[in-house]
Amino acid sequence: MRIVFGLGVAAMALASCSQPKELSVDGAYIRLGAVTGRPAAAYFTVHGGPTPATLISVTTDVAIKAEMHETRAKDGVTSMAPLARVEIPANTDVAFAPGGRHVMLFNMNPGIKPGARAMLTFAFADGTRILGNANVVVAGAPAGTATAK
Repeated sequence: MRIVFGLGVAAMALASCSQPKELSVDGAYIRLGAVTGRPAAAYFTVHGGPTPATLISVTTDVAIKAEMHETRAKDGVTSMAPLARVEIPANTDVAFAPGGRHVMLFNMNPGIKPGARAMLTFAFADGTRILGNANVVVAGAPAGTATAK
């Protein structure tokens, strides 16, 4: 009896160690525009928590304006369309990556240079706010080469 009870307690202790996944953001970086004065773009991954969430904005204090966008291809033509919101299903990762979803950053502070870090604020429809650091990289830097957590 004692052995069975002891194994049960150990199993319960191990189960309590694995907390439910929480809504989070990581891998954020900002790729500067190729030409001074052109928009930069922010990329990152949102990790869904135990319940669905809706990302409604991403902002930073190093740009005057930020807009979520998605690159789309139709009939051989690639275009960008603004996104008012992005659904984040429970326990699912949603990537903002080159060639797909991204955040356009307009009128960047000219003092922001490659190697700097910038704070991003991720706002969700339920009032949740997540702050995350993003490394700043040069235009044309390979995707995911300079990430910050």
